[in-house]
Amino acid sequence: MINVPQQQVPGLFHRRVGDIVVTAVSDGFLDASIDMLRNLPREEIVRILTENFRPTRRTAVNAFLIYSAGRLALVDTGCGGYLTPTTGKLLANLKAAGVDPAAIDTVLLTHVHPDHSGALFDMTSGRRNFPNAELVMHENEIAHWFDDARMAAGTDREKRLFFQAGRDQLAPYKDRWQPFKSGEVFPGVTAIPRPGHTPGHTTYMISSGKDHLLIWGDTIHVQELQTAHPEVCLDFDIDKELAIDSRRQVFDMVATDKLLFTGMHMHFPGLAHLVKAGSGYRVIPMAWEQTL
Repeated sequence: MINVPQQQVPGLFHRRVGDIVVTAVSDGFLDASIDMLRNLPREEIVRILTENFRPTRRTAVNAFLIYSAGRLALVDTGCGGYLTPTTGKLLANLKAAGVDPAAIDTVLLTHVHPDHSGALFDMTSGRRNFPNAELVMHENEIAHWFDDARMAAGTDREKRLFFQAGRDQLAPYKDRWQPFKSGEVFPGVTAIPRPGHTPGHTTYMISSGKDHLLIWGDTIHVQELQTAHPEVCLDFDIDKELAIDSRRQVFDMVATDKLLFTGMHMHFPGLAHLVKAGSGYRVIPMAWEQTL
């Protein structure tokens, strides 16, 4: 009797960066409309996605564990109870990796959006999912999402899914907030702010010895599209021109320096290099490695 597999293997992938180990953890994926994409004709968007065998705008949702200097950090938390049912897999994948959420001493946020900070807390009980963790984020994220005037000016969806949800997610950790402007925020991890998508959107450079890995957060949402056309932005980029400028800066850095990078919306596990291709760029995924 042959047992046919009924589910996928856990969404985990480990990569060594010098003395640091980084684990990509999948939270799932989101399928969404292309209607919120800007600065490229719809027919061109459809053509590019079709040529890349993407019948829809599928967006991976990733997070990353960082094992460094005897400590453990988690970069972003995925969606939690928001944006279900194809997301919210992070806690189960942490369990599959043998990681107790209580062992995570630091949560680093690239920014506050429901697909990044959604699993900070249990939506039923209001309790922290990472009870011993400090919550580290750019100071502008706190200032923005707790600004009552900005919230009042938002659409109903923005008020509910971004402002109020962000406040709900951050509130259980208020006595553990560690806001920053830039610089080292965890052993071997340097925060490099790249605002635009949100006011405090931040990338994280992991460095150990001669090895480096950039976690570039939400530099892109649609891998095939925005690498070829960096000018493409989304409706929920808060400052669209600044988001485009930040994206171009990140692209130029990783391509020029031949940096290994990954991101929250790269196709899992997302580790790759970027090379110039005409007026845009092309992603070269990292080859599979069985051992660390």
